[in-house]
Order: sequence, then structure tokens, then C-alpha cells
Amino acid sequence: MDLNLRKAILSNIASNDQEQLEATIVDAIQAGEEKMLPGLGVLFELIWKQSDEQDKQEMIESLEQGVKQANDA
Repeated sequence: MDLNLRKAILSNIASNDQEQLEATIVDAIQAGEEKMLPGLGVLFELIWKQSDEQDKQEMIESLEQGVKQANDA
């Protein structure tokens, strides 16, 4: 069986509006389940591809801060 996880995730959210997309992200993070990580990865990939260099730099800076805070906890 050839399962394209990225394609399946995109298909599942294809008709979602902004509110539904936000709820998907919030639910996945709050649940903290490992099985949600691939979906969040696909969403991040979409965001990254749509971002300009300044937005990407801001995301990297936010990510760096988040990593530091997570390691300090």
C-alpha cells in the first residue's frame, strides 16, 4: 500500500477556513500526541513556502527562542 501522508493531510484540510485551520493547530498542540506531529509538519511546510525571507527569519528567531525556553524548562 502506497500511502502519501502529505497528500492525505492536505486533502483532509482542503476545505477548511481560517477558524478551522487555527482549531486544528491548537487542538494538535494541546493534545500533545506524537501522531499529530506529521500534520503540524505539513502545515508548517505550507506556511514556510508562502513566507517571504523576512517572515522566515522571524519564524527562525521565534523557533530559536522556543527551543531555548523548552530546554530551560
